[in-house]
Amino acid sequence: MRPIEFGSSNFASSLDLRLIAFTFLLITSIVPARADLVTYSANGATAGDIQTTVDSFRTVLGALNSNVAGSFGSGRREINWDGVPDALSAPNNLPANFFNVNSPRGVVFSTPGTGFQVSANAVAGPIEFGNINATYPGLFTTFSAQRLFTALGSNIIDVNFFIPGSTTPAFTTGFGAVFSDVDLANTTTIQFFNLANASIGNVFAPNIAGNQTLSFAGGLFNAGEQVGRVRITSGNSALGPNELLPAADLVVMDDFLYGEPRAVSAIPEPATFIPLMLGLLLIAGYRRSAAQRD
Repeated sequence: MRPIEFGSSNFASSLDLRLIAFTFLLITSIVPARADLVTYSANGATAGDIQTTVDSFRTVLGALNSNVAGSFGSGRREINWDGVPDALSAPNNLPANFFNVNSPRGVVFSTPGTGFQVSANAVAGPIEFGNINATYPGLFTTFSAQRLFTALGSNIIDVNFFIPGSTTPAFTTGFGAVFSDVDLANTTTIQFFNLANASIGNVFAPNIAGNQTLSFAGGLFNAGEQVGRVRITSGNSALGPNELLPAADLVVMDDFLYGEPRAVSAIPEPATFIPLMLGLLLIAGYRRSAAQRD
């Protein structure tokens, strides 16, 4: 192996590579890590108080797609829980993949708790999780009657996106949810994660005093960011028969709205693609300069 000598082209090439590496790191640190997150929020005592904001979010997501397998590539999907059959509603648990298998909408849930439950309708049993605690119908209300949604044993739910009806990972560009009875500020959140599982933003559901209230929170990335998962933190406590009220902020969910789950592209996202291209251009330029020196 020929040793590197000062003044030689080998030394110059080594110096060039170090300069390229430094420049690449500099570019990476300058380029924003993500696109800006556009947020939507509203609250009120009735569904009408948040309806305009919910409809605005629907409009930016696009047309409502059918609940069938496969990706439409654009538009939106929604879950309002009201079509869940009685056999999979309270007091029974909802399968985590119900809205990817039974009714394909491209989401699978997970939680550090023990499972998920959709509240019963008035014919099947106590409404609004009265089966868990008889006081809950006095705390919660619905945006679209009659069912609500919650995790069991936890106040955290992860929503993972797939091509509807498949196990193929997918991404969305926006997600929003309706919450009931958000009492405390900055506790009920939607946290967005990109395809590398890095957190890229949060949306807080606005709080409002009183019971049987509604809040909406949604976020949209309109510059190419790909969201592979969202984490919903609803209040600060899980539902249960002996929660510590009023310190416990108990929150449940109604409608979910999100952009059509799409196939993951092989093209890097802008935050990765821009510095990569600039780095390649620099390498090409330095190689040209080295060839001219030789």
